[in-house]
Amino acid sequence: MGFLRLPGRFFYFSKFQGGFSLDTRVAIIGIIVEDGGSVEKLNSILHDYRDYIIGRMGLPYREKSINIISIAVDAPQDVISALSGKLGRLPGVSTKALYSKVNGKPGNDVGNETAG
Repeated sequence: MGFLRLPGRFFYFSKFQGGFSLDTRVAIIGIIVEDGGSVEKLNSILHDYRDYIIGRMGLPYREKSINIISIAVDAPQDVISALSGKLGRLPGVSTKALYSKVNGKPGNDVGNETAG
């Protein structure tokens, strides 16, 4: 196991069959914001992790005075955990990460299975 540094990103890799693979995971981080005072810091943290973010969707739920955000990421598992943890430590912010069973290794395409 080692790491590769590209501009703004660290990738962890492991050796496999004569080559190297970037061990990344695809995940969704669900975020519920109950304290509007944490939004600026939350956005700053997301900006710091922008290279790993695939997409973001935010829903204001005005009837309950909360905001619901989902972030799709492709990153090493420890980066996803660190991001979710940093966000979850903000006052009035709750997070949960949901990981895909697919990792970043070649040949792990969903739906690419043959019946035996």
